[in-house]
Amino acid sequence: MRPTMCSSVRRFLSIIAVCAVAATAGAQDVPPDDTPPVSPGGTVWAEVDTPDLGTGESTSTDETAEQPPDLDELRRRLDLLAEEVERLRSGEAPRAGLSTDAARAIGLAPSAAATYGQGQGLSIAGYGEMLYENFAAENEAGAPAGNGTQLDFLRAVLYAGYRFNDRFLFNSEIEVEHANEISVEFAYVDYQAHEHFGVRGGLLLLPIGLVNEFHEPTVFLGAERPVTENRIIPSTWRENGGGIYGSIDRVAFRAYVVNGFNGSHFSSNGVRGGRQKGRNAKASNMAFTGRIDVTPTPGIFVGASLYTGGSGQGDLVVDGREIAVRTTIVDLHGQAQIRGLDVRGLFARTSIDDAAELNQALGLTGSSGVAERMQGGYVQVGYNVLSQTASAGGVALTPYLRYEQVDTQDRMPVGFERSLATDNTFVTLGVELKPIPNVVVKVDHAWVSNDADTGVNQFNVNMGYAF
Repeated sequence: MRPTMCSSVRRFLSIIAVCAVAATAGAQDVPPDDTPPVSPGGTVWAEVDTPDLGTGESTSTDETAEQPPDLDELRRRLDLLAEEVERLRSGEAPRAGLSTDAARAIGLAPSAAATYGQGQGLSIAGYGEMLYENFAAENEAGAPAGNGTQLDFLRAVLYAGYRFNDRFLFNSEIEVEHANEISVEFAYVDYQAHEHFGVRGGLLLLPIGLVNEFHEPTVFLGAERPVTENRIIPSTWRENGGGIYGSIDRVAFRAYVVNGFNGSHFSSNGVRGGRQKGRNAKASNMAFTGRIDVTPTPGIFVGASLYTGGSGQGDLVVDGREIAVRTTIVDLHGQAQIRGLDVRGLFARTSIDDAAELNQALGLTGSSGVAERMQGGYVQVGYNVLSQTASAGGVALTPYLRYEQVDTQDRMPVGFERSLATDNTFVTLGVELKPIPNVVVKVDHAWVSNDADTGVNQFNVNMGYAF
């Protein structure tokens, strides 16, 4: 339901009321020896004299009274209210389940977290998007590009989850890509052992970057996902495995052990072909992946991610020696969404050991070889120009600009040369319209350049939804 002016006012008044209570609580002078007991939920209760059962009279004239919550509880409530007000400003839909920050802390976009926000039983959610791409007829050098124009229903997704009880739940994402390819994006069982800690196992989204876990079209800016999170971080990336997740105060973490890449499918364009996607995955080489995020205040977080593990899978042998092809991906990321402003940034680097031997095993030579190091990064800024306009009624209009550099051959092994076409710069300018928080239309134009003058500009239109 679209938030109304009255509901916004009520929430604002609630914040004022809580602030007043906090000020009153802080002004009280409670002697150390008379500190009232605290309940498990954090509520402070006044000490009350009980009636004298012999006389039927009370030993005190003080009435039973519940005192204001302690300051930690007040801060928690203020954070929740501040997050809700910021969500109203940014045009996001109010949700009865988990907050946006709470869903992110367990590694899920808002709709993907549907089963966590309700009681026992089945939950259904989903998203989808359609993409129109119009490529320039010529590249930078004026040569025919030959890419043409296409209109693709990229994906239609259903989230199906089931909560067995307050500890165990199942969650899954079933995707139809390009209107005819069916795949499982994730499917796992969670054991929520504690309020701050859980265990997860199955087909998992790897906790890398800003898009891989949070890839619903209503969540990220841009008609297309950033190129860095396609070639350096191969989103959407999922593998079989298990591990832990949780959050303590303002710190969220995830750590999994999963099957490694299949390095036989690496190329000069990156590691994307090495994803095994849970399908008969080779597991001679396993990998570790982890992430930590810090949320200093609702709407802002910064963090880092790591993936490291062998990619040889016992299939790559050079001169009688099996090569491990250890692959390591690290990224630093951050995001701030405040009063309609949306700022995001990420830097990612992929390192591959035994790259020369890998190229020899794959028969790759010259500039067609796999690099020892690949890297990319971007900075993106958007602003919802209607965020401070109460009469907009939840409509969001957000112009955005993204600057990105990606090089899949940043450093080559000895004996191999770089291709000038693999180091690209992308400048994307566009606008996003959300008539309601669950529906989005994005229009943008990307200017692409590289030292080989083979960059091809493109114009994109994306229509997406999530529920």
